[in-house]
Amino acid sequence: MDIRKITDRKKNYIDLLLLADESENMIDEYLERGEMFILDDNGVKAECVITQEDDGVYELKNIAVLPDYWRKGYGKKLIQFLFAYCSDCSALFVGTGDCYSALSFYKNCGFKESHRAKNFFTDHYDHPMFEDGVQLVDMVYLKWEP
Repeated sequence: MDIRKITDRKKNYIDLLLLADESENMIDEYLERGEMFILDDNGVKAECVITQEDDGVYELKNIAVLPDYWRKGYGKKLIQFLFAYCSDCSALFVGTGDCYSALSFYKNCGFKESHRAKNFFTDHYDHPMFEDGVQLVDMVYLKWEP
């Protein structure tokens, strides 16, 4: 298993990112300024994009794992890699929909709920967003601190 940084032609990996964020326009807003990492285990199985928001403050903008490889530890491996990679990190935020599977994943990785962005999904997407059969309305932000 190998995790490596992608520095050019990031859009070549857009299909996997779209699994976690259906809007290419939203992805375009952070993709170029963010750092992209792929997890390769006999082929790309997962990827993520992280941005630096302030000194020591980062945000995980997107993390996606191919559906056939869910619950095999790939997402958690990427998160653990980011904790080590961002050596100056005082806080790592991630925003997600208010659904059990996503929230429990991040909590199992050591994140704690921080705050909410009311109506984020209804205000920023041109169609209703669903996860686990539930319409997403608010963005739930979680925070990890070393």
